[in-house]
Amino acid sequence: LSGAALGGPVACVSKVELRVACKALLDRDTLNKSDPCVILMVQNQGQWTELDRTEVIKSNLHPVFAKVFTLDYYFEEAQKLRFEVYDIHGTHSIGTRDDDFLGGVECTLGQIVAQKKMVKPLFLKYAKYAGKSTITVHAEEISGNNGYVELFFCAKKLDDKDLFSKSDPFLEIYRINDDGTEQLVHRTEVIDTFISPLSIYLSFSMCEASVCHCVVVSQCLVWDYDSRGKHDFIGEFYATFREMQKIGSGSKVTWDCMNPKYKLKKKNYKNSGVVILSDLKLHRVYSFLDYIMGGCQIHFTVAIDFTASNGDPRNSCSLHYINPYQPNEYLKALIAVGEICQDYDSDKRFSALGFGARIPPNYEVSHDFAINFNPEDDECEEIQGVVEAYQNCLPKIQLYGPTNVSPIISRIAKLSAGEETIKDASRYHILLILTDGVVTDMADTREAIVRASYQPLSIIIVGVGNADFTDMQILDGDDGVLRSPKGEPVLRDIVQFVPFRDFKTASPAALAKCVLAEVPNQVVEYYSHKAICPMPPVPSCDSPTSLANTPTESLPAVGPTA
Repeated sequence: LSGAALGGPVACVSKVELRVACKALLDRDTLNKSDPCVILMVQNQGQWTELDRTEVIKSNLHPVFAKVFTLDYYFEEAQKLRFEVYDIHGTHSIGTRDDDFLGGVECTLGQIVAQKKMVKPLFLKYAKYAGKSTITVHAEEISGNNGYVELFFCAKKLDDKDLFSKSDPFLEIYRINDDGTEQLVHRTEVIDTFISPLSIYLSFSMCEASVCHCVVVSQCLVWDYDSRGKHDFIGEFYATFREMQKIGSGSKVTWDCMNPKYKLKKKNYKNSGVVILSDLKLHRVYSFLDYIMGGCQIHFTVAIDFTASNGDPRNSCSLHYINPYQPNEYLKALIAVGEICQDYDSDKRFSALGFGARIPPNYEVSHDFAINFNPEDDECEEIQGVVEAYQNCLPKIQLYGPTNVSPIISRIAKLSAGEETIKDASRYHILLILTDGVVTDMADTREAIVRASYQPLSIIIVGVGNADFTDMQILDGDDGVLRSPKGEPVLRDIVQFVPFRDFKTASPAALAKCVLAEVPNQVVEYYSHKAICPMPPVPSCDSPTSLANTPTESLPAVGPTA
């Protein structure tokens, strides 16, 4: 039985996990207690929008939620948050009735991070206190060197708590904090109709930081699920991650599931069942900087649109007009993105290609040519070399058409595929396409992007000029999964499209920040999919690493994540 995985690729920005609990909530139900759920709202441009919500906990006025909110944290921004607590009535939509609202509180993410553990009273409308209701929010930073641990539990001979049917057990793992309080780390799914003495098997993942904080001690509770929320307590046991790591050489780690009340009342009481850890797997998740600092090179290629719709370069109205006092939009976009990428390429040599023009000597239309007119070596020295090649190219070509970009995408994808045969994280490619209109070969372009999504490649498309780029949004997978004409989906979302006009009044850094924002995750996603570790290879990077057959003395050291 699988639970929710809390580990995964981590972005380059700082990430914060928030865990939520409430106390003394208002009781809005006549016959039962409230069924609370917490909604996390974020404020953007003065508007509140829902970011995420917890699960609903049945009939509980002191809920501890298992849901973990994950947010990007920016020191330079005041990130306003609002936590709203509702009593959920079946499938009724939240907010349709005033009496569903149990209280809310506003704060900033910075306030939560500064306090680490924030306790606030809940308020109703018009700043009225919601009785003695409070909300507690715990914050933890997730570092780039993250990972997760997969635990496989089974249980035997658990007490039967149901009168006419067998128990439906589930497991809760709590971390014991430094101040002695308990923090829910994970709640498993429910095993329906457990029949003793058969085993139940629970497999789930927890982020490494959560587990490693359990080095001191953690409390594990076993419950019999009740659909009304009145779960029956079966028993508990205490464990540490170090104890769990003792699994190896075919051995298993076992705990007696103890019910303290039964232990006091029954003379011959032994336990309320046995819980067994049958396997433990450590998964390492690397960050973008792990790969970069391991020596991964980012090779930058620019492809420039030389179709006739750009206008005669000799005319000041042309998008390719070379103004001695101010660079045109093509150059602005090229320099903004290129200057960021060149920091990650040691030889500072960049491929510069063109498409949609008639080129010498025969002046035939080409959709894939080196703008330095050297087919054997299309690379230029640094970004300034690309700029010079572009300026020298313009008088020698005839702008023509159509706007076909699939040949260049296929070319760079083929080049990237050559890197794949090396099977190390030595080089990743970024292709910047600068175009003044919607591509003509849309079907072929979609097919080429699907093929390219399997390679170490990211594609950035910047729309230059005032054309209608609506149809270009299909190439950016933000609004849905891009598919080939035959319906095959991309393996990864590798395309980012932005119109340059959105950044005309902004600094060049704003454009670069926007178009390059997704690249770190795309790099990590590719190498994670291929199970390729940063260079040099790390012995413990096998994914996953099962400890069931690993000698105890050879276990990798796992410490708290910074």
